[in-house]
Amino acid sequence: MSAQLQQQSLSASIPPVPSGPIVGADAWRGEDMARSSEWLYELTASDVDALDAALAQVNERGLDLIEIRKEDFELGQFGQRLSSIRKDVLQGRGFVLLRGLPVERYTFAQAATAYWGIGAHIGVPVSQNAMGHLLGHVTDIGRDEHDPTARIYQTNVRQFYHSDSCDVVGLMCWRKAKNGGLSTIISSVTLYNEVLARAPQLAAELFKPIHFDRRSEVPPGQPPWYHMPICNWFDGKLSTHHVRRYIESARRFDDVPELSENQVALLDLIDQIVDEPDMHLSMTFEPGDIQLLHNPQILHDRTGFIDFDEPERRRHLLRLWLCATDARALPECYAQRWGSADPAMRGGIVVAGQAPVAPLTP
Repeated sequence: MSAQLQQQSLSASIPPVPSGPIVGADAWRGEDMARSSEWLYELTASDVDALDAALAQVNERGLDLIEIRKEDFELGQFGQRLSSIRKDVLQGRGFVLLRGLPVERYTFAQAATAYWGIGAHIGVPVSQNAMGHLLGHVTDIGRDEHDPTARIYQTNVRQFYHSDSCDVVGLMCWRKAKNGGLSTIISSVTLYNEVLARAPQLAAELFKPIHFDRRSEVPPGQPPWYHMPICNWFDGKLSTHHVRRYIESARRFDDVPELSENQVALLDLIDQIVDEPDMHLSMTFEPGDIQLLHNPQILHDRTGFIDFDEPERRRHLLRLWLCATDARALPECYAQRWGSADPAMRGGIVVAGQAPVAPLTP
């Protein structure tokens, strides 16, 4: 092989990485955000009036939840404000908490419709599981956290930091737990900066492909695992996809190698950093709160919780996974998990025989 071809081969095998620490609005620290309210938007009386009017219009037209698009849920000035919030989520700090949806006077169906309509101003819903759910229910249904086919949101245990397989994930609180269930988030850009500062030899591991378990939600023609880096430096932006549980449970497959010493050290360092109080931001969900997170920028967690005994009082969040059609460019490796890297329609979990549905019950 000529020297030129050798150099080309070497360059192709080395993933692109940032030249150093990353700065910008997305490189925030939890201790700074805890002293700020810039990420909190409280709905005004006129915002709620706009929601009520949109709900009335949807009801008058007899639209099913799954039929509602942005143009079917006109919100006037609140819609303009959501456009600005959307920009902050996709291009700025990466998250926001909307507070004040009046769930205390809404039926469950009305609250779900209002939430869906707000979500339609952010993106297009995509499937969250093998059942094709476009509207998800985050509530404890008694699944075993150790079951490799279970999703942790179906339990009451801590979730641990992870990102979901879509541009934006939204959570709306219908009922909160008796105790616990805090949401905690961290900037994945800040996480990268910290890994780079503390263990630069491990930072390079972030950009090397690693196996993740599909947890039995397997697209047609694909293996039961996918293979991509935790971090990708693409088009001048850092995008992160991380679920340690899925990395570790992928080792159950014979064709997936054991984790290397460096990989284990990296995962342990990530766990250490994200749990440091000055790194992450914690927030309590109150009924009517809506959290929006940009997955390529944010890792999120939920603490374990104790629920009420009465079924009608038990913790219950509604979830949306949203494709934002003008979101950032992502490398082709994302197609393994997101179905496509094309922002025109990407994200979600698609399996054979799946039909999209938006159930109002878990």
